[in-house]
Amino acid sequence: MESIGVLMMCPMSSYLENELQKRFNLIRFWNFQEKSVFLETHRNSIGAVVGNASTGADAELINDLPKLEIISSFSVGIDKIDLGKCKEKGIRVTNTPDVLTEDVADVAISLILTLLRRLCECDRYVRSGKWKYGDFQLTTKFSGKSVGILGLGRIGTAIAKRAEAFSCPVSYYSRRVKPDLGYKYYPTVVELAQNSDILVVACPLTDETRHIMSRRTASWQPNVPDFDEVAARVDALTRN
Repeated sequence: MESIGVLMMCPMSSYLENELQKRFNLIRFWNFQEKSVFLETHRNSIGAVVGNASTGADAELINDLPKLEIISSFSVGIDKIDLGKCKEKGIRVTNTPDVLTEDVADVAISLILTLLRRLCECDRYVRSGKWKYGDFQLTTKFSGKSVGILGLGRIGTAIAKRAEAFSCPVSYYSRRVKPDLGYKYYPTVVELAQNSDILVVACPLTDETRHIMSRRTASWQPNVPDFDEVAARVDALTRN
């Protein structure tokens, strides 16, 4: 019996590649310079596609693989997969929704602390020898700051729980109200920004959320004084 063809879209861990190769006919997409050559050789043998956060399967690829039954993304996000086309063709989609939830939440809190306490600047201050001539200026504490979370999914909720440990009141904006969690809900992003010392964006990138953080939103956020300047530079770069 011919082994099922599994198309791996990009290099991943050697362990994963080895395990797939033991069980299936593993086809590495990056080994083909011409897509037409790949399709001519393998289009009728591929039953599964394996991707990650950076690469998945668009509508064109899905249409080109008539035997495709499942697409697996070794990541939380599935925005690199055309879900509409998968639904149309009855193709199953899987991902790893909780594999990095706790780690991302840990990093989010560490970034907040780094920004408020200006740890990178403190490090440079010490390394440059400036400490010999005076103390570094005072920084801002995290404890007790109001934290607004844009997107209260798995990661957003994990961040909220960690913020509570710092005695931070937590509020959020999300597609649905979640009364069981006990956090204050705001019906718009602007209202959330108005009432938050710290604003954490923890929502997935979709057509609906793209550009959800605008100049208008950030102008209501008291602790983002440089947002307009940064946004202006981004605008200039994208126009030129």
